[in-house]
Amino acid sequence: MFSFSKLMKPLLGLAAGLALLSSTASADDTRVVFVTHGQSGDPYWSVVKNGMDDAAKTLGVKAEYLAPETFDMAKMAQMIDAVAASKPDGLVVSIPDAAALSGPVKNAVAAGIPVVVVDSGGSKLTHELGALLFMGQDEFEAGVMAGARIKALGITKAVCVNHEVGNSSLDDRCAGFAKGLGVDVPVMNGVIDPTEMKNRVIAYMNANAGIEFVLAVGASGAEPMLAALDELGLAGKVKTGTFDLSPTILQATADGKMEWGIDAQQYAMGYVPVMMFDLWKKYKIAPIADYPTGPGFVTKDTAPSVIDLAKLGKR
Repeated sequence: MFSFSKLMKPLLGLAAGLALLSSTASADDTRVVFVTHGQSGDPYWSVVKNGMDDAAKTLGVKAEYLAPETFDMAKMAQMIDAVAASKPDGLVVSIPDAAALSGPVKNAVAAGIPVVVVDSGGSKLTHELGALLFMGQDEFEAGVMAGARIKALGITKAVCVNHEVGNSSLDDRCAGFAKGLGVDVPVMNGVIDPTEMKNRVIAYMNANAGIEFVLAVGASGAEPMLAALDELGLAGKVKTGTFDLSPTILQATADGKMEWGIDAQQYAMGYVPVMMFDLWKKYKIAPIADYPTGPGFVTKDTAPSVIDLAKLGKR
């Protein structure tokens, strides 16, 4: 007589064996998880993810990229807690809001998860939380350098366009810029949506005559800002600059419509931590120092050399 139970026993045994084999094999693989505040489709963060993906492919590492759908610190904190509970070999985080994220990061470190902080948070906070190192640039000092460059041009009336007010790194960029310029610089509250951002820039410029320089704190604000100035007939008349790069920003810089783009080299923020954690798991080679990736000023003379790289998502 046909026995379903007799048929299933060897099949279940085979399935269990395959599952055991799979778990044994994957246990030897390095697993790195990124939890950032920036979505993988964002012009800036897509480059970070590309760096992560390229490193994972080259080294044979399992890497995952997670981010809230919007700038949501409560959701990001939950993601960090969940990832830490899954015990990855390495956790990479950004910390745009120390009050909201310090607890989850500290808990991950306490649970024995090695952590690298990228982009935002800075060196001091990184080491206070027990993370291994910080990769990125000092955003306030980068802003100071930007302000000093514009001050040298004799400019005294500027505005800082911030597409994500409340993100401490972007706030620091505006504050540093004001210090470097040596005058009060108003902050225009922007948004991620490019159409709304463009409209806000148009409205601001119409309401504030005499603006000589517009600083954007990222590509999400810079590209709509350039479009707004074009529509107003102010391209080339009002000077501009931005943090971060994109093909559009680099072309505008090469064409003389923008003074410079400040390069944080975020591809390295994706690539290098994967390599670090893989070296640690395989050979117990531990990273021991912070890794500054910027700032670098890409100007009209140097922009053409990196446009193609930006189109490939490497810069």
